[in-house]
Parts: sequence; structure tokens; C-alpha cells
Amino acid sequence: MQQIIISGVGGQGILFITRLLAETALEMGFSVLISETHGMAQRGGNVVSHLKVSSPADDKAADSPRPFVSPLIRPGRADLLLAMHPDGEAAHGYYLKAGGVTISNRPNSSNPSALDAGRVALDLGSPVSANLALLGFAAGSGALFCPPEQVRTTLERFGGRRIELSLKAYEAGWDEARRRLAGGVPHSSGGSAA
Repeated sequence: MQQIIISGVGGQGILFITRLLAETALEMGFSVLISETHGMAQRGGNVVSHLKVSSPADDKAADSPRPFVSPLIRPGRADLLLAMHPDGEAAHGYYLKAGGVTISNRPNSSNPSALDAGRVALDLGSPVSANLALLGFAAGSGALFCPPEQVRTTLERFGGRRIELSLKAYEAGWDEARRRLAGGVPHSSGGSAA
């Protein structure tokens, strides 16, 4: 089971990333619950998605906690916070449980769990693809319920006129995660990235 908070501001593709992860989970045979808050999103306002993923085995195991019954994640229960905007950590960090992981989009950060996804996307000529660069980084870091290849397959299936740029951004984030892991740089857990 994994409970994920995806946080950002309007225009960053929070709802797209949530849908992409939910579809990936469904393709893998997992159960999914989603809730989204996106008031004022068109004006750069706060956007947050709650995503709960559990396998059928989790739902049936006698020693496992009760299966998910509500799409909302309670404070202190999220396993992962994907913060597409630096302010997302401060705004939604309280959702993380002790030992939870934050993967954040932060320029000029030395935190191993932070990526300047905006810069990665800009270097590819697609500034709106920062969300996919950060998602590739999270998947490549092993922070998600699924392997990075599975998310890539779902992204390919989504298609669209920008699919090549989308895949490049996703793979650039994934490549950065591989580079850091090969260099022995673990991604941190618990608390927010600085």
C-alpha cells in the first residue's frame, strides 16, 4: 500500500500526474482511490491530489491494515509527498508520516531528494514538462509503488501531440535518479527537503 500527496500550483499538471499514476496502478491490478482539490488552480492557486494505491493482496491479508475506505489521506499518514512547487513542502508536508519521503522540485538545492525539474524541462525546450521530469526522478529513485518502466508504458499509451517531449522529460528525470544512485547518493526520507 502507498499513500501519495501530489502538491503544486495551477498549471503544473498535478491532475495529469495523478491520473498517470492512477492508470499505472490500475494496469498493474492495484486498487486506487483519488481525491483532488483544485480551487483557483487556473490562477496559480494551490492544487493537491491524494492518491491511495493498494494491491488485492493488501486488501485481503489478515495481518494488513484495513483496506482504504476514503480517498483522503489523513495528516501524518502519507508515504510520499511529490512537491511540484517549493511551497508545496511547507503547505502539505504535514501529510507525511514519520519516515515518509519528499521528492521536490527545487532550484539550487543540494538535497538528494530535490531536483530542479524546471531547469531540466527548460533545457529540453519544454518548460511545461517539469512535472514529468520530477515524476521520472521519483520513479527512478524507487519512491513509487511501481518501477519507472511501468509509468513510462502508461505515458506512451496516453500519447498526445507532445508525447516525444513528455517522454524526454520523464526520462531526463529518471536518468538523473540513476546517476545519483550510481554515485551512491541516497534519497533522503522523513521531513522536507531544504
